[in-house]
Amino acid sequence: MKILSSELVHLGFGKYVRSDQVTAVIPIEEERGPGRRTFVHIQGQSDPIIASRAEDTIVRDLVQEPREVTQTRQQQEILQDLLVNLGNVNSTVRRISRDEGTLDLDLLERRLKQVLEN
Repeated sequence: MKILSSELVHLGFGKYVRSDQVTAVIPIEEERGPGRRTFVHIQGQSDPIIASRAEDTIVRDLVQEPREVTQTRQQQEILQDLLVNLGNVNSTVRRISRDEGTLDLDLLERRLKQVLEN
C-alpha cells in the first residue's frame, strides 16, 4: 500500500489534512471520547491535530491499495457470485444449455471452484 498523494483526508468536525503531509497517526488512550479519538501528526507542525475519527479509519483513507490488489479482489467476488448463481441452475437448464448450445455449465462450475480454491 502507498500513501495517496495530495488528497484531502477528513479528520472529523470539518478538519482535513493533505494525505502526504501526515507523519503519524496515534490513537488517543487517555481522555479518549467523542471528538477525541486520534492524534494526527503533520509535517512541519510540532503539535498534533486531534481528530474525532478512529485511527484505522484515517489510515484507510490515507493509503491506497495497489490497483492489482483491488482488481484481484473484485474479480474473486465476481467469480464467487457467478459460482453461487450457477449452483441455482437446475439440471434441465444445464442439459439444454450443453446439448442445444455450447455452454457446459457443469464444466464451468468445476473450473470456477478450482480457481477459487487456489
